[in-house]
Amino acid sequence: MKTRREAMTTAATTGAAALGLGALAATASGAGIQSGNAAAGPTKLFSLWTSGDPDVAHRVALMYTHAAKRNGWFAEVKLVLWGPCQRIFVSDKDIKAKVEEMRADGVVVEACIACSESFGLTEELKSMGLTVIGQGGPLSDALKDPATAVTFF
Repeated sequence: MKTRREAMTTAATTGAAALGLGALAATASGAGIQSGNAAAGPTKLFSLWTSGDPDVAHRVALMYTHAAKRNGWFAEVKLVLWGPCQRIFVSDKDIKAKVEEMRADGVVVEACIACSESFGLTEELKSMGLTVIGQGGPLSDALKDPATAVTFF
């Protein structure tokens, strides 16, 4: 049987993941992220953007990932375009501009080659300066690394 504190920690962690703020692997409370103190928890953020919904892009995935870098919540921030988001990235000038701003601020942006091949977008993504590689291995490594928080959008 869980103690009250364990139950609250589990509920807080589950709630954060449900909000798209990711698995906070190294700190169940997420205090390091909330306070802006990256040293208290994971130091790297791996944001996996999958949704083809422009609202998810503008108001969740790009907003949070960029804020995480700008505010120093994580020392290293990576955004991976995986799936239908690649279609809106190449077609929406506002999303392209936001991603370029993020890159200028130090966010590493990559794309999944399996997805880009299936959508016929590999060359276009590469011409935009993105690294387009298999992402199954890097995602798996991030999920196993206690220094990395992973977000799914």
